[in-house]
Amino acid sequence: MFLDGLDGLDQKIVRLLIQNARMSYSDIGQQVGISRVAVKARIQALEQKGIIEEYTTVINPQKISGAVSCYFEIETLPETFSQVTETLRDNETVTQIYRVTGNSRLHVHAVAASSEELETFIRDVMDPLPGVTSCSCSMILSRVKDIKGLRL
Repeated sequence: MFLDGLDGLDQKIVRLLIQNARMSYSDIGQQVGISRVAVKARIQALEQKGIIEEYTTVINPQKISGAVSCYFEIETLPETFSQVTETLRDNETVTQIYRVTGNSRLHVHAVAASSEELETFIRDVMDPLPGVTSCSCSMILSRVKDIKGLRL
C-alpha cells in the first residue's frame, strides 16, 4: 500500500531494511536475488530520492534508570508560533515536535534524565514560552506499542 510507487525489487529491499537496517548489502542481495553492488546502488538511489531518510539507533528512555519521558500539548498565539517552535527545537530535552490539528497546535515529546531535570525544563523553558495560551503535560508510564517509521 505505502510502497506502491516503488518497483517490486525496491519494495523487497525496503521491507528488509525496515526489519533490520543493519542488514548487509550481500545478505539483502541473497534474499532478493541480485548482486551486492546492485543492492547498494538501489539503496543509494532510495536515499537520494528521500525515500530512506536515515538509519538510527532507538534508545528506550524508560530502560535508563530515572529517565522521564513525557508529551506536551501546546496552544500558542499565531504570532508567537515560530518563536515557540524555534526555542523548543534548540533544546536538547525536546526529542520531537509535531504541528498538529485539533485543540493544540504543537505536540512535543521530551525526555529528561530525572524528574528534577524535567521540573527544571518546565520552569526554565516551558513556562516562559511567549504567547502560550494552553499547555498540558502527560508523563509516559509504559510503552504499549511504539512503531518507528513506516510499517508494512
